Formats: sequence, C-alpha cells, structure tokens
Amino acid sequence: MARRGTLLGLMIDRYTTPAMRAIWSRHAKYETWKAVEIAICEAHAEAGNIPAEAVTVIKERSNFTLERCDEIEQETRHDLMAFVRNLAETTGPEGRFIHFGVTSYDVIDTALGIMLRNSADVLLNSGEALKAEIARLAREHANTPCIGRTHGIHAEPITFGFKCANWYAELDRNLDRLKDARDGVAVGKVSGAVGIHALTPPELEARVCELLGLGADPASTQIINRDRHAHFLNVLALLGAGLERIATELRNLQRTEILEVQEAFAAGQTGSSAMPHKRNPWNSETVCGLARLLRANAHAMVESVATWHERDLTNSSLERIVFPDSCYLADFMLNRLTAILKGLQVFTDRMMANLRHMGDLVFSEHVMIALIGKGMSREDAYKVAQRNAAKAWEGHDFKSSVAADPEVVARLSNEEVEELFSLDHHLRNAGATLESVGIP
Repeated sequence: MARRGTLLGLMIDRYTTPAMRAIWSRHAKYETWKAVEIAICEAHAEAGNIPAEAVTVIKERSNFTLERCDEIEQETRHDLMAFVRNLAETTGPEGRFIHFGVTSYDVIDTALGIMLRNSADVLLNSGEALKAEIARLAREHANTPCIGRTHGIHAEPITFGFKCANWYAELDRNLDRLKDARDGVAVGKVSGAVGIHALTPPELEARVCELLGLGADPASTQIINRDRHAHFLNVLALLGAGLERIATELRNLQRTEILEVQEAFAAGQTGSSAMPHKRNPWNSETVCGLARLLRANAHAMVESVATWHERDLTNSSLERIVFPDSCYLADFMLNRLTAILKGLQVFTDRMMANLRHMGDLVFSEHVMIALIGKGMSREDAYKVAQRNAAKAWEGHDFKSSVAADPEVVARLSNEEVEELFSLDHHLRNAGATLESVGIP
C-alpha cells in the first residue's frame, strides 16, 4: 500500500505512470480541490456576493501542506474541511469566503470531474500511441502468411497483419467509448447539501463549471449520480479486456511449440530462477492479470450507483481506491502493451512452417466450395473433402490425395486444383481488412 501523502488509493508504484501520478497523487488532488474553491469564489464575486478584492487575496495567499491538513484532520475527522481550514488560515480574514455557500461534495465531485476528464485525456493519448504501434505491425506484416486458429486448432491461412488489424479495430472502438465516457464524467455540481440550489442558484453553478471547463450536472443530489462514474469504469474494464485479448494472443503465439513471436529479452534478463533457458511472456501476462482488477473495480462501482435518499457514504471509501487505481492500471497496461509490440520479434519463417505443418489441409474449404460449384451437393462435397482430410491426419499429403480422388478428377482440372491450394489466391483480400479499419 502506498504511504499516505504519496499516491492516492492503493496502487503500488510498480503499476503507476508519471502522467497519472500528476493527476491522482494526494497533493495533485488537493490542488484540484483548491482550483474548485477558487472558481466558486470567483463566481460569487462576479455575482456580487463577496468582495472581488477578497478573491484576489485568496488567489495570492491561500495554500496548504499535506502535513498541516493531516494535523487538522485529527480534529475534524473530515479531510475536505481540514483542507478548507488550512486554506483559510494561510489566507487571513478573507479566508472566511473560502467554501462560501457550498457543501463538501460540491468541491469533491466537481474536482473528480476534472480529474477523470484529465485521466481520460491521458488514456486517449496512450491509446493512440498503442494504435500507432499496432498499425505499424499491421503494415509491415500485411502480407506475412500465418495460420488462423479456432479452438486452438489450425483453421485457414491469414496474415499477421490481418490479425493486427483486428486488434486495431477493437482498440479504436474502445477509445471511442472512452471519449463518450469522458464527456459523461466531465461535469460538476455546486447545488448544495441535497442538490436543491438553496444557497447557490443554477446560474452560479453553471458559471463555476464554465470556469473549470466542465458541464453542470442538470440534476444532482448532494453528489453527482454515480451511473456516470460506473459507466466510466466499465469502459475502462472493457478497454482492459481488449488489451487482455491482445496479450493473451501474444502469450499463445510465444508457446514453445508455436513460437511465432517473442517478447524482447534483454541481455542478463532472468526468465526463471531455476531454469536458465526460460524466456517467459511475463509482460503479456502482467497485462492479463491487471485486466482482472479493472473488471473488479468496475463491478464495485456499479454496486455504488444506489445510495440512500439524497446520499450516503457507501460510495466514498471504495472510490478512494477504484478511481485512481483504475486510471493508473489502464494507463500502465496501454503503455506496457505498446512497449511489448515495439520490441516484439516476429518469426515469419516459423509462421510459414506452422501454416504448412498439416500439408495444405487448411485448404479443405476451397476443395468443398469448388466441388459444389461444379454441381456436387454440399453434403457430398463435404464428404469428399473430409475423407481426404482424414488421410492427412494419418500422415498423407492432403493436396496429393485430393488431386488423385476420382470425384475431384472428374470435375476439376489440374490447373483448378492448383488454384485451390494457392496461398496467394486465398489471401488476395487480406489487405481489404487493413484498409477498412483505417490502416493504409
């Protein structure tokens, strides 16, 4: 667990990024609280509720230290009020206008809107970097044949670029979802203790939010309703699931008996303390493991949508963990996967060897379709392809078996049979997928 005063939440330093620390460290959080308090003062001054000169003094003098906030919190048992008292005591008489006419969550939830919005911006930037790396691999290997697998079994030939294009398209959708979720949480509220605007009219709330670059929540209670935040964390969980899908594929492709790709392995790096020969896909495994935390955090946040009446505290404790930790984890995972792909070794010869392992058995569908085209029923054509495939499982060459089959000879020329087993013909449309997802 991080020490109090360093990282907000429970995230250990190992899985944090500098960009997210700049948003979610405890000091950064309090700086955001301060920005909200000042915006509230500014809006009140514009409305003539407090002297403009007082706002100038508050901007110039108000300050805080985490140590002093901790001292005051020993008395208040309330972190926001400890913070407000620290600001006021550093400001002087004008400090009485800090937190004027608002409740704690007017500040906390509005600041949270800023922090989640900024976190989304960081994640979108990291996501674009990963997209660029996937696109590079897709372009470089647009014509690199490899075997496609279903149920872990050889299916039909694809290209490695085609596989990457599939990753690219899913990531693109997840980033679009994140943009939508960003807009959903980029709201604030200055509507008072139960959201009825008893002391702060809606126009003042709108002005505060405008000063902070947020929208004003049109219907809040003492808090902003948590469906917005649950949606945000579920989007992060879905993003994590997409990253896990890529990492799982990379792990499988690194299996010794497959070995079509391999994570970069530095000189002197230890794969296993007991087995010096080991090169484990540990970076990809890390991404997979952390995706589970994102899903768990999203579930916890869904449980916090329901509160008693206009609010209770059931959401408060878990949010101190799930918001910062989920943002840290998502950014770490995006950056880690980008680094994996940048250093990824792609073994094209191994891909081709694996593809040819079953002696062209993977072209069985072409045989069936060609026979149907020549007038054979689908059932009979399937049987012809299947019986010759069965010979291949016993060690015979599938192509030779097909070419010698009397029912094939009766319907297909040698040239037509050759085309059925042409890899170029089979992969002739692979590049269309790259183009359709936006990879030139």
